[in-house]
Amino acid sequence: MRHRRRTEKLGRTTAHKKSMMANLLVSLIKSGKIETTEAKGKALKRHFDRVVYLAIKGDNASLREVDSRIRDKEAFKVLIREIAPRFQDRKGGYCRLVKTGYRQGDGAPMVLVEIVE
Repeated sequence: MRHRRRTEKLGRTTAHKKSMMANLLVSLIKSGKIETTEAKGKALKRHFDRVVYLAIKGDNASLREVDSRIRDKEAFKVLIREIAPRFQDRKGGYCRLVKTGYRQGDGAPMVLVEIVE
């Protein structure tokens, strides 16, 4: 039974899901905001908050964990040098979801995921 399990399935295999989350993280870090479906946005928010928390923590093990999740050197540098110092005094909630309506083709609910200023 899956009672109280907070894992997202998103209709993909585990490898595809991990790769997709890594790509979404890189896009969010580089651009500051992205538009995606609501389910992917909620999953991305959890991953992004965890990565920023680890980057703020800043010890060697945490930075290795961040590096394994992001998989892009430029985005890693941006996260460590620009984003993490901005949130040094903040306890959580590093990004927000703003509902933007429904997608034209299939009616999927869309959200704008943006880094909080």
